[in-house]
Amino acid sequence: MTTQRASFWRQYFYFFMSLLIAATVVYGFSHTIDHNLLHPSPLPPFVLYIHAIVFPGWVVFFMIQSALIRSHNVRVHRTLGWFGVGLAVAIVVVGFLTATGMARFAIQQKDPFNSASFLIIQALDLGCFAVPFALAIYWRKKPEFHRRLMLIASCALTDAAFGRVPWLPLLWSPAGVDALICLGMIRDLIVDGRVHKVYLYALPIFIVSQIVAVQIFVHSPQWWMNTANAILR
Repeated sequence: MTTQRASFWRQYFYFFMSLLIAATVVYGFSHTIDHNLLHPSPLPPFVLYIHAIVFPGWVVFFMIQSALIRSHNVRVHRTLGWFGVGLAVAIVVVGFLTATGMARFAIQQKDPFNSASFLIIQALDLGCFAVPFALAIYWRKKPEFHRRLMLIASCALTDAAFGRVPWLPLLWSPAGVDALICLGMIRDLIVDGRVHKVYLYALPIFIVSQIVAVQIFVHSPQWWMNTANAILR
């Protein structure tokens, strides 16, 4: 039975995770998409609509790439991967423009939420995606590194979705990201009997970065508010 379980998770884990990430994104954003995107009042900046195309595009891309590996279409997976590089760059650029654009919009609308301070959380999300993705490309010829780093990068993008779940406090949304990454660690224990060092480095860095970012957001130190306001000018 143990051997069968290990074989199942070896073959299907990453595809399963792509579906779980997609389900998380759909569930999280389903609570706000109507008010914020489909029937907003007033109309938000146009970049939000671009973001609404690019961000789900990555989720679909990750699902396709996982399915290609599962079906042993490695050549197509590698070719399509270069499209993924462009898509990842677009996520970072559009993500930054969306974060700053929506912060300016919220300030203009006199939204009581501290959008300027919240930029630290959004910057962390982009960094937690960009760094693992860049390392995944660097180690693309080392599958054991590549696949885990791609998973970690994709998990990082779910923070915004967890932040929209009504029953989950906003400041606990990073815990959802970490929980997804922990599933990768559990998979390693089942399949390999040990946790790969990619997780042993990445997860503690994620947790420390998340704690620091949340503390900055909550306490809004003057040095960060000066920085955020300079970015939003």
